Amino acid sequence: MNFFQGQNLTFILCFFIGFILKKLKLLQKDDAHILLRFVLNVCIPPLMILAIYRATLALDLLLVALCAMLVMVIIYFISSAIGKKLKMEPQTFGSFLVATMIMNTAFALPYFKIIGSEELARASLFDIGNTIMIFTFAYYQAIKYGTSATKEKIQLKKFLTLPPLYAILFAVLIKMSNLQLSNTVISFLELLGNPTGILMMVALGLACEPKLKHLGKALIAVVLRMGVGLITGYLLTLIFRLHGTAQIVVIICSSLPAGFNTLILADREDMDRDFAATVVSISTFIALFTIPLLINFFY
Repeated sequence: MNFFQGQNLTFILCFFIGFILKKLKLLQKDDAHILLRFVLNVCIPPLMILAIYRATLALDLLLVALCAMLVMVIIYFISSAIGKKLKMEPQTFGSFLVATMIMNTAFALPYFKIIGSEELARASLFDIGNTIMIFTFAYYQAIKYGTSATKEKIQLKKFLTLPPLYAILFAVLIKMSNLQLSNTVISFLELLGNPTGILMMVALGLACEPKLKHLGKALIAVVLRMGVGLITGYLLTLIFRLHGTAQIVVIICSSLPAGFNTLILADREDMDRDFAATVVSISTFIALFTIPLLINFFY
C-alpha cells in the first residue's frame, strides 16, 4: 500500500492545512475548540446511527465489538498503573489514560473499505464497541480527571448532555424495531458525518504544539496505545478463537493510534489539551506507516 495514497495523503494534507492556517494567523489554536465541539455535537452522532443501523449481527461480529471494549478496559488498568508511577498532574494523567484507551477506528475504516465488505463489516462493529466505550467509560475518566478532578462527586448530568450517547440509544431502538430509514434520511446523515475526519485533522493541526516536557510521557502513551494494544488484541483473538478476517480486524484495530476523540474529551473536560494533542499527533504520524505495513503483512 502506497504511503502517499488515499487516506494517508488526505490525513497529511488536512493536518498541514490546519497547521499552516495557524501559522498564517488566519485561524488560531483556540479555533480547534470550536471545530471539535462541532464534530462532537453535529458530525459524530449521525455516523454512530449509521454504523449501528447498517451492522449485521453475527456471533463473530459481536465478539469483534466485545474485543474492542475489552482492549480499552485492559489498557486502562495497564496505563493507570504505569501512569501513576510517572507522577503527573491530574489533568495530564487524565489525558494520558484517555489517549491510551481510545482507538482511532476512523483511521482504519477507509483501508478496510478498499480491502472488502467482510473486513469493513467487522471493522464497523469494532468501531461501535470502541465508540460505546469512548462515550461511557473513557468519558467517565475524562470527567474524573478533568474539571471534576478536585471534586468529590462526578455529576451524572455531564453524561446527559453528550449527544453521541443519545445517538447510540436512538440507533439501538431503530435496530431493535426493524425500522427502515429512507434514502433521503440516510443521505442526510451521511452528509452530516462526512466532514468528521477532515475537521478533526484540521483541528489537530491547529492544536498541535508538541512540547519537549511532554515528549517522554507522550511516547510511553503511544507505546501503550499501539504496541500493548496490538499484543492485547492478538491475545483476545486467541481467547475467543477468532480466525481469518475477524482476527485480522481485531489485531489491526487494536494497534490503531490514539483517537481524535481524545482531543474532544480533553477539550470538553479541561484536561491537558497540549499533552492530548502531542500523543494524537505522534501516534497518527507513526500509524501512517504501521497500519499499511500490517495490512500488507496480512494481505
